[in-house]
Amino acid sequence: MKNPLLTKEAKALCHIKGVSFPQGEKFRRIIITGPPGSGKSNLVQKLGGWPMEGYLDLAQKNWWRSPSLSFRPREIHFGIPFQEHKVSRAVYEREWLENPTPINLDGIQIPPEKRWFLSSEWKNRYTFYFQLLPPLKTYVARSLRARYGSHHVDKLLTQEIVEKQITVYELLALHFHHHGMKVYIRNSFEGIPRRIVNT
Repeated sequence: MKNPLLTKEAKALCHIKGVSFPQGEKFRRIIITGPPGSGKSNLVQKLGGWPMEGYLDLAQKNWWRSPSLSFRPREIHFGIPFQEHKVSRAVYEREWLENPTPINLDGIQIPPEKRWFLSSEWKNRYTFYFQLLPPLKTYVARSLRARYGSHHVDKLLTQEIVEKQITVYELLALHFHHHGMKVYIRNSFEGIPRRIVNT
């Protein structure tokens, strides 16, 4: 049984184009991620961010230097190393949906600490906003969307799959947090950002 993700609302807020962010957040630092159907694209559109989705393989060395991260705010999908899979998978790929194994956390590359004065401070370059709506709310939204056939990721849709996809991103957010990366959670489409309080 996984530990629950414990969060608290950020108290000091600012607003960027009508969306709440922690006080002091910078527009060009924002990365939005999360499972399918969590409102990532809508949020990026409201912010006037980069319109194209990005993809990053978290098992790849120096993924934080990827040109995909040059354009921000942006929606990013993660390729994640999973147990029993030879290559990283996104949670919407059929290969993982048919064999939804746990994350191989040891396979995730983490940005280095700043080591000297002129080196890049990678862990503070980006703020990762994880869209993690309640599973039932996400399932209902995706079920409605699936009727139009507009998103291929909704073809293999069950509530169990939605729950597993959200769990993956919860664990990923917690892993980033434990390694000193800047992480916030949203549990509604444009809700108040929440900081992780798990120790």
